[in-house]
Amino acid sequence: MSTLKNPWMLSWQEVAESLGVSIDTGLSRPEVNKRRKKYGPNRLRARKRKSAWVILVDQVKNFIILLLAVAAGLSFGFKQWLEGFSIVIAIVLNGAIGFFTEFRATRSMEALHEISRVTAKVRRDDHVQELSAYELVPGDVVLVEAGDIVTADLRLFEASKLRVDESALTGESAPVGKQTTPLQEDKPLAELSNMLFKGTAVTAGSGKGLVAATGLDTELGRISSLAEEAEEEISPLERRLAGLGHRLIWITLAVAVLVAVTGIVAGKELLLIMETAIALAVAAIPEGLPIVATIALARGMWRMANHNAVMNRLSAVETLGATNVICTDKTGTLTENRMTVTRIAMPPEDSGPVEIRSDKEGVGRFFLKDHGIDPSKDGPLGEVLEVGVLCNNASLHHKAGGKEEEAVGDPLEVALLAAGAKAGMEREVLLETWPEVREEAFDPEKMMMATFHKNGGDYRVAVKGSPESVLRACSRIRQNVNEADMTQSMREAWLARNTKMAEAGLRMLAVATKTVGTPDANPYEDLTFLALLGLLDPPRKDVAQAIASCKKAGIRVIMVTGDQPMTARNIGLSTGLVEEQDARVLHSENLESPEALSEEDRRELLEIDIFARVTPEQKLDLIALHQANGAIVAMTGDGVNDAPALRKADIGVAMGKRGTQVAKEAADMILKDDAFATILVAIQQGRAIFDNIRKFILFLLSGNVSEILIVGLALLVGAPLPILPLQILYLNMIGDVFPALALGVGRGDPSKMTRPARDPKEPILASRHWWAIAGYGMLIAGPVLTALALAIHWFGMETKQAVTVSFLSLAFARLWHVFNMRDVGTNLFSNDVTRNPFVWGALVLCTALLLGGVYLPGLSAALQTVHPARNGWLLILGTSLVPLAVGQVWKLTHEDRKTY
Repeated sequence: MSTLKNPWMLSWQEVAESLGVSIDTGLSRPEVNKRRKKYGPNRLRARKRKSAWVILVDQVKNFIILLLAVAAGLSFGFKQWLEGFSIVIAIVLNGAIGFFTEFRATRSMEALHEISRVTAKVRRDDHVQELSAYELVPGDVVLVEAGDIVTADLRLFEASKLRVDESALTGESAPVGKQTTPLQEDKPLAELSNMLFKGTAVTAGSGKGLVAATGLDTELGRISSLAEEAEEEISPLERRLAGLGHRLIWITLAVAVLVAVTGIVAGKELLLIMETAIALAVAAIPEGLPIVATIALARGMWRMANHNAVMNRLSAVETLGATNVICTDKTGTLTENRMTVTRIAMPPEDSGPVEIRSDKEGVGRFFLKDHGIDPSKDGPLGEVLEVGVLCNNASLHHKAGGKEEEAVGDPLEVALLAAGAKAGMEREVLLETWPEVREEAFDPEKMMMATFHKNGGDYRVAVKGSPESVLRACSRIRQNVNEADMTQSMREAWLARNTKMAEAGLRMLAVATKTVGTPDANPYEDLTFLALLGLLDPPRKDVAQAIASCKKAGIRVIMVTGDQPMTARNIGLSTGLVEEQDARVLHSENLESPEALSEEDRRELLEIDIFARVTPEQKLDLIALHQANGAIVAMTGDGVNDAPALRKADIGVAMGKRGTQVAKEAADMILKDDAFATILVAIQQGRAIFDNIRKFILFLLSGNVSEILIVGLALLVGAPLPILPLQILYLNMIGDVFPALALGVGRGDPSKMTRPARDPKEPILASRHWWAIAGYGMLIAGPVLTALALAIHWFGMETKQAVTVSFLSLAFARLWHVFNMRDVGTNLFSNDVTRNPFVWGALVLCTALLLGGVYLPGLSAALQTVHPARNGWLLILGTSLVPLAVGQVWKLTHEDRKTY
């Protein structure tokens, strides 16, 4: 199974020796390169790509190609060689367009899957780095903590309350505990307690391990080498489009049969009528629906990715556009997540806080009542900073060749390391004096973390956590260099001081310590309180505008944070989330489960905008509450305990910077920059994607309906066919591909974000859209038939020239019809269609192709077109602009309508 044989039966020292690595420094870069060449990348089989050959074969199997082949066969059977060969050329062109369009769309979607990758914290060259999991090699020293996805098979050499969900491998639903001692005998996979396996998830605690196996040599690779060969994902939107396309095929075939029967009854030439019926079927069947959906999704998702929003699941894109409630965390989402320790409040109670400021050179200095102090000479302050540095899992070091600091870890812990560094305290140096022997990983229920450090024959315990939790665990308080009993009045006074500092917008943290005789002692009792630390994490500059935009878009923003109520309210006021100074903030202690709420309590909860000290379980209740009220809920999260809420929400949003790997795996979307404004950008794109696909369908079907009406009405009145079979196929290749695709990849109109979200239950085409399709179809068909009649009866043109006029009138009417796809209420000259460069490119290309269909000798002969003459062109221009003019007037006079 692994590079080493049964590493669980060896001591970790033996494993390290066998792998040729020091756990203190890790592998060197040259050694990593050598091992990567030997073992290859740390990955299972890559996602299976859809080959070009498979895509090409799919075009040949296309129902449209079959219909065209029948038409070609009929032409050859009636010895119409020119038409037969022309249809064969149409088959080749139709297949080529379909192939290149689908090929591009497929490759785009495959590339999107490569954007979001799992990372790992690795010690190399004596520094902790965050690297892509693909880069791991046997012998790497890997650090894991709650929320991480294990990225290789590891032999543990350090474990602190480490628990792992191994259900993906063993089927065991409950997380299992881990330890570091060797096993005396070979055991089943589920009982290998000193190993971590690739693909499992760390649910609690922290640990360190040596990579024993990578890639296909891992247990996951041995059990299933196909674990990463995911099935091609099809979104609900694509399935609905496919269903719509299949229904339209049968409707279209029925119409084609009706046209054929009508033509035969009217005494038209059999071959002409059969070819016309087939051509109408080919033109009317929207075979491009799935491809355009894929292209629209791919383009929209690329735009999201370029704006730092990476979609994990294709199926979530449709839901994203309908989101109307965002439950967001505070830290790092509404705030910058650039925490800095700015204030330290230490006993005695009446002393002023120590402030940390930067001088003109940017160097941090410590001040007490505007007098500079030296932490190295101030025992109590030095002890506070030491505890913050020791009780820490982050790393902070200077980049090679410069003063710039490189940090890995939680921003709060990085801030504590930075505060210590300003006082000349480096964690690596402190650990030489105070070696760490045990870590009590952060417990989200206790809201504290502790580390034990060797202190002669005793052990120094360093604790940090929420002020309420730490003060509750303290029985003593440091008074300068002495200690005193912590009375209840003292505790309440410090809680009040904590509230006052939090009201100033600071994130609060408390530190405490004690000395014990054994490393097995309970770290959270009989502690000595040292200080309150205030960390400044200012609101992001773009958050206030983003929240204002959400309100305009009908999106409710709710802050759901684990921070204190006062801090949460301060950020809510500064970002515009709430406007009243006394806006209600609900503490988690007062938040009951939805089942226990009365109807009045439920309504009251639905109106609250800020929830503080919220637990992961309560996030689930809030989501359920708003979903039961009919909302489409997006929920942000970053921790392992947030995973259930991220799954329950309609759109789970994980933080890309500070988020755990478990949270990222559970989420539908990952914010690479952790910024709230990015969610808004993603919602805008989600709305644009759905609207683009709807516009494409409206444009396509209204044009197809117009062709059916034109041919059907002409047959009913005994007029010449206004468009011939090959002309229909030519229009199908021009009008159904280029302008339609251009609509599918538009950026969307920003005005969409000034309107409420659409109803998620609304179908792709509501009844108003079917009426619009019928109306547009008649609006196009009328002028085209008028052009044919005027050409014959007014201008006295021969049939071939008159049919050329009606053919071009229809072609240009369909081209100008693209501008009727703008949203109602948008500017006539500046809207999502006119600002789309692909639309203008498509119009130029299609115009050139239409002119070629008239004036290129070989092509004009196949299409049976002739020069329309000056009167013909005036007629074409006039009649083709009528649908555009009427459509725009209708939009201008019906701006309150919800249609296109």
